[in-house]
Amino acid sequence: MEYGLISVLPPLLTIGLALIPRNVYLSLFTGVISSYIIIDGNIIVALNNTLNGFANAFTSTSNVIVMGCILTLGALTYMFDKTGGINGFVNLVLKQKGLVKSPKGANIFTFIVGCIVYTSGTLSTLITGSVCRPVNDYLRVPHEKAAYIVHTTSMPVCLLFPLSGWAAVMMGALTAAGISDDEAMSVLISSIPYNIYAILVLIMVPLIALTRKDFGPMKKAEKRALETGWLDDPKHPNAQRIGSLDEQTEGEEVKQGKASYILVPLATLIATIIVVLLVTGKGSIVNGSGTQATLWSPFVALVVLGVMVISQKQMKFTEYLDEVFKGAGQMVGIAAMLMMTYAMGTCISTLDTGNYLASLFSSVLSPSLLPVIIFLVGCVMSFATGTSTGTFNIMMLIAIPMALAMDANLILTIGSVWAGALFGDHASPISDTTIMSCSTTGCDIIDHVRSQLPYALTAAGITIVAYLALGMIL
Repeated sequence: MEYGLISVLPPLLTIGLALIPRNVYLSLFTGVISSYIIIDGNIIVALNNTLNGFANAFTSTSNVIVMGCILTLGALTYMFDKTGGINGFVNLVLKQKGLVKSPKGANIFTFIVGCIVYTSGTLSTLITGSVCRPVNDYLRVPHEKAAYIVHTTSMPVCLLFPLSGWAAVMMGALTAAGISDDEAMSVLISSIPYNIYAILVLIMVPLIALTRKDFGPMKKAEKRALETGWLDDPKHPNAQRIGSLDEQTEGEEVKQGKASYILVPLATLIATIIVVLLVTGKGSIVNGSGTQATLWSPFVALVVLGVMVISQKQMKFTEYLDEVFKGAGQMVGIAAMLMMTYAMGTCISTLDTGNYLASLFSSVLSPSLLPVIIFLVGCVMSFATGTSTGTFNIMMLIAIPMALAMDANLILTIGSVWAGALFGDHASPISDTTIMSCSTTGCDIIDHVRSQLPYALTAAGITIVAYLALGMIL
């Protein structure tokens, strides 16, 4: 069944309710139930299917693994604090070694960590946010800024340097759209320099960090944190405030704790990722399973931390186990949000929203305008659906045949598909990486979207101009 224009209503309703009432749970629930009302035509049946849709999110192994990873990483992060690992790490990085001395340094530190840890967008946001949060908090980096940097160094790096499973995912999208298996890798590599949006957003992070030239809501957030110590809007019930650096220096919280309680588990986590990728990829990291790496890495790290603190008599086994479950419990809300996001994704797929949006713009295309139009459609689609992979898998099926039929530049067009898909991953409040970036940095989701959107739109605007120019030149 074709739903047409009405298929756009649920994602627009979801995004609108998330931005205005600032309640993501309500917006996602409304989006899912409105989708089923359209699909079923009966509100009672729709309510039943909505609840079943949430339950069905657990039928996907990858979904369950990601949600489980959220809980496990929540427990790990909680134990970093409980064992004193965070205090020790802050003391090491900021005081003993003097590696990071200012908010500017904290921004660059977060950016570097995010660029290094990029096996997947999911893991990158989770690891980078968890590692860098204590340093960012101590130096009064607002949560909006921390979330922006963590988010911006997740998916863009994955798309520009497609290692682990990303090469397979991206090549799969190309081959499904008609590129031969023999040519897929070379076409992928050739298209990467034309993912202009990803390149721009990655350049913007260190540029803004070094110049301190923030703008929009982010500028206000920076001023608020620096002058008052509020890392969040103080109107939020769970807003966090940090004392002056002198007050923190004199406090006990940064004088105690062992850095090894965070460094060793994190090293274990990263090592486990590499080992799992190598094992599942039969010696190749590129062919390895990111899902399995996501499953095992935080669990092994948590076990290693447990062995350390128990053997050193910092905690008893039962005490450690109790605290682990307390930490995991703090992330139940985030896991539930992801469950609802997955259900929303299923609804959007059933409504065929992506294909409708793509066909809506197909009548206005010309060879020179194809890349920019594909980029714009991808932006709209990814923003409405909250998924980059879903967007480029759909758009590639449309863009490649059209580029070949219209004699447009194929490589440039493919690059515009990656770029458009990435925009929504950055800007949408229902993107899973948006949710995860906020969960690890402590940022309110809507505050993150509002403060990051001006940067995303700036990069998107420059990207539009670039594709217009390149479309006429190439």
